[in-house]
Amino acid sequence: MSVMAIASCSSAPPTIQEGPNAEITYDGLHAIDNSIFKLAWADPDIDFSKYDQIMAGGAFLEFRAVRKISSTQAMSTSGEFYIDEESRERLREEVSTIFREEMAKSTRFTMVEEPGPNVLVISGGLHDIVSNVPPEPVGRSNIYISSVGEITLLLEAADSMSGEVIFRAAERRIAERGSGQAMLSNTVSNWGEIRRLLQRWATTLREGLDSIPEA
Repeated sequence: MSVMAIASCSSAPPTIQEGPNAEITYDGLHAIDNSIFKLAWADPDIDFSKYDQIMAGGAFLEFRAVRKISSTQAMSTSGEFYIDEESRERLREEVSTIFREEMAKSTRFTMVEEPGPNVLVISGGLHDIVSNVPPEPVGRSNIYISSVGEITLLLEAADSMSGEVIFRAAERRIAERGSGQAMLSNTVSNWGEIRRLLQRWATTLREGLDSIPEA
């Protein structure tokens, strides 16, 4: 079934769960085993090969509720820190820009602005966003962190005419260097790690979409 190509894995072929023991979401999507994504679900009755165009949907962000503390308090604690409004807005802009640019690289789909019977609406979301970056300290104190934060990335593909979600994928990721070594916390390096995380996710999405057969 060509719907499975969007979740293709490099080893065992992906399969949609069926039968009485199938894991089914509240909106009727069936879990996919051996997906390229850590968690994925699809409508088992949809043939994705009929779609050859995509349009960008919304980018929705959800931040974990964290108490705001001062830089002095942050020096004696670790873990989760408050994300200010300026950083939240910048993250929204980064998500929108990176996902749109990556979708435009597709060799399987053409980007369009209007819905149609052969158009998929691709939406991306970031949920339970957690920052490990403390407020900037007063003075010249250096802070080293092993990761910038964690994000649950969510992808949805919907039929542009009906609005019905026919594919969903999600996975939790950490924004950190490949070596996992602690790094000096500053604005440039922190945003660099975030952009790399978003770029990897967007590329995975685009490659999954491009693997859908055209017939």
